[in-house]
Amino acid sequence: MENTYYLAIDIGASSGRHILGWMENGKIRIEEIYRFQNGLVKKNGHLCWDMDHLFYEVVEGLKKCDRLHRIPKSVGIDTWAVDFVLLDKNGNLLGSTVAYRDGRTKGMDEVVYKKIPEAELYARNGIQKQIFNSIYQLVAIQQNEPAVLSSANYFLMVPEYLNYLLTGVMKNEYTNATTTQLVHAQTRDWDYELMDRLAIPKEIFGAISMPKSPVGALKDSIAARVGFQTEIVLPATHDTGSAVMAVPSTSDDHIYLSSGTWSLMGIERLIPDCSEVSRKHNFTNEGGYHYRYRYLKNIMGMWMMQNLRKEFKHAYTFEELYQLAHIGRYFTSTVNVNDESFLAPESMREALQMYCRRTGQAVPETECELLYCVYHSLAKCYAETVAEIEEVTGKRFAQIHVVGGGCQDSFLNGLLQKHTGKNVYAGPVEATAIGNLMAQMLKDDVFEDLSEARQMVAKSFDVKAITPVF
Repeated sequence: MENTYYLAIDIGASSGRHILGWMENGKIRIEEIYRFQNGLVKKNGHLCWDMDHLFYEVVEGLKKCDRLHRIPKSVGIDTWAVDFVLLDKNGNLLGSTVAYRDGRTKGMDEVVYKKIPEAELYARNGIQKQIFNSIYQLVAIQQNEPAVLSSANYFLMVPEYLNYLLTGVMKNEYTNATTTQLVHAQTRDWDYELMDRLAIPKEIFGAISMPKSPVGALKDSIAARVGFQTEIVLPATHDTGSAVMAVPSTSDDHIYLSSGTWSLMGIERLIPDCSEVSRKHNFTNEGGYHYRYRYLKNIMGMWMMQNLRKEFKHAYTFEELYQLAHIGRYFTSTVNVNDESFLAPESMREALQMYCRRTGQAVPETECELLYCVYHSLAKCYAETVAEIEEVTGKRFAQIHVVGGGCQDSFLNGLLQKHTGKNVYAGPVEATAIGNLMAQMLKDDVFEDLSEARQMVAKSFDVKAITPVF
């Protein structure tokens, strides 16, 4: 009997992967069949995404399926959150696809708060304030390129636009839509009253669809290019939404940490918390699978480490980096990893040094000191977040499940265990792609529900218990 294949296209800030998934001998099997590079490009003075490049690579990966004679029954695309495209009445791009790390949103929070106070905004949508959220990006366009916004007929987030290029069908998806700060937490639909108050054209936003929803078949022209026909299905298109689906636990006695370029740390809830206490702690209520809420904090994450490594003269292996960080454990300076100075610096080394100098701390000079400064600061931030989750919820959590690429960082995981005193478990590594595949399999009735799918993840993939580093 031939396997039934499903394809997850998981695109991050630095790379994208096509990962096939199927059931075999009672377990989920996965295989990466195609990988490509992604990155920011300077265009008209802004940091932008190259959407032509991304779509080209999506198609090339689909062609690889044909060459391997492993045709997926369905395909799902997930990416990062908040970024979007605007299209004219003919479905053509308006302006550049400016990335969230661009500085165009500076000061846009104050523009928004003149029309709706910050506390009221949070009470409506429960979304953590981040200056790059879609709401501030749209207001930046409104302020600086009003003709672009007035010409817009459609609003699509990045994975939705790629789906549109493949199928000709436009669909907005729930988990990513919530990150715009334009979805009402209670109604789980676009907040049209908020849009009116901000003079954002509400007609450009389509009906919101849930993960598992079909988008459509490939356009005939695309099917001819890739060599087969298949169905595009919505996963949780926000990569963290997919990653949280793949947390290998069916109990509510855990905190999750989706560890990658960003660290997303939180719990899963059935009811949002849009209280003033929650706002002051800067938690977010992002949409999850089947109307769950991902109650979490966005933390800068491995982005700092990734950029720091680029500045080192030697291309250290990960094990060598851990050894260097361990040597630097005498260094005590810490930074606020969510400080805006670390969002898109020309030099992460200089940003770290300037922060420490500005705050009257010892300045990291050696690679050992720089590495341990970041590691220690991240672990401290994680521990503070755990304490805040327990304070806000009034509940103690026994376990932390670390998923995603960052779960392979044994040194950081050990520091997490040391700083929190919790039982820490790492894996699966490919949580985002697995969650993407789970949504497709749930649509295809491979699993009865999310609980059964998570049990299968725990059975199918390696999950390690973490011990302290020192």
